[in-house]
Amino acid sequence: MATPSNLPVEAVVLADVAVVLAVSVLMVQLAKRLGQPPVVAEILAGLMLGPSLLGLLPGDLPARLFPADARTPLSAIAQLGLALFLFSTGWELDLRRLRGSGRTLGAVAVSSMAVPFAVGGGIAALLYRSQAPRGVSSTVFVLFLATAFSITAFPVLARLIRDRGLSRTRIGSMAMACAAGCDVAAWCVLVLVTAMATAKGTDGFVTTVALTLVYAAVMVFAVRPLLRRVLRGGSVRWDSTTQLVLIAAGALLSSYVTSWIGVHAFFGAFAFGLVMPRRHADTTGLEQRIAAPLDKAAALLLPVFFVITGLSVNVTVLGRSGLLVLLLALAAAVAGKFAGTALPARLGGMGWRDASLLGTLMNTRGLTEIVVLGIGNQLGIIGPELFTVMVLIALITTAMAGPLLRLMGVGGPDAPEEPLPVPRPRRAREQEPLDAQPV
Repeated sequence: MATPSNLPVEAVVLADVAVVLAVSVLMVQLAKRLGQPPVVAEILAGLMLGPSLLGLLPGDLPARLFPADARTPLSAIAQLGLALFLFSTGWELDLRRLRGSGRTLGAVAVSSMAVPFAVGGGIAALLYRSQAPRGVSSTVFVLFLATAFSITAFPVLARLIRDRGLSRTRIGSMAMACAAGCDVAAWCVLVLVTAMATAKGTDGFVTTVALTLVYAAVMVFAVRPLLRRVLRGGSVRWDSTTQLVLIAAGALLSSYVTSWIGVHAFFGAFAFGLVMPRRHADTTGLEQRIAAPLDKAAALLLPVFFVITGLSVNVTVLGRSGLLVLLLALAAAVAGKFAGTALPARLGGMGWRDASLLGTLMNTRGLTEIVVLGIGNQLGIIGPELFTVMVLIALITTAMAGPLLRLMGVGGPDAPEEPLPVPRPRRAREQEPLDAQPV
């Protein structure tokens, strides 16, 4: 439905954003009462404002509320919020968590990615003929779905662990380290899949991969030292506002570069977060000056992303075959991630309760999987029905974590596990400049 001629599209977009934020706030308050994380409420709000619920009422309300000419600006707002979120996610993923934590953690980290990846690949092979869009190769389809099955949402998991009082426990530390490894591996595979899906022929694929490697080298050896100087000051003392603006601009420019290379723009924001300097000790200064404002900006804009996603999801048209695919994929996703995490943990000497707790935590997919699915949907790797199925799986596996943890007696700050041993810090001369000097 076209926007009325006497009402500028900008006004419609502003009204749409206001509606999205209001509905999201109401859903988040309801979710808190039910013990669910805010991301579950925001996903549900996006689905409610789309054809899955609002579309059931007479008058084609989703099209009236979100007319076609307003969706492009809304999509741009959503992409901005998502880029900032992925930058924060990359910054929060400290790969030092994977160092010096023992053989058990290494085995669990590898298995928690490899087993669901293999299970997802098997499911994708079964669904290829019926669910893959025309022109999508079996290799791209299988690799993409396998990656989606292996995702653990690091940001959602971090907040879930903190809310359940597991931040200082062995289980919580292991889950965070495993999730960090899974997410980095998944994004690396997605870069390859995206390059395969967008490249035109073998030459195009080789060029995209080569440019991606050059981009990665520039980020590590040029951008990261530059970021150290910006954050530390050096000869030029940047105030906190200037630092914040420069970091945000850098994340968005990095997104543009990866999009130009031929991989998705979101990879650039995530990679920029990964190369952000970190300090071993007190990070309060950086968190207050940069991380917290960007997190708030992302939180303000992300509900728009969920609505844009919800407009592409229509649960009512799944039908019997779609429900069967949902049940099959959900069972495979939960079983693959749980078995890939809990069994090696048990074999490594952990008790069944703790191993099961770790498997339950790692099954949290949340927003990260929806972001991945959105990339596949935009690139035409998966069709509308499978996109709907996988979004529902992300919602269900995230929503079920809270009740399962309560059933296992995990609900407060007094958790029984001992903290995971922390590796001995490096000597001061071996640490990054930011580690030794105040920012």
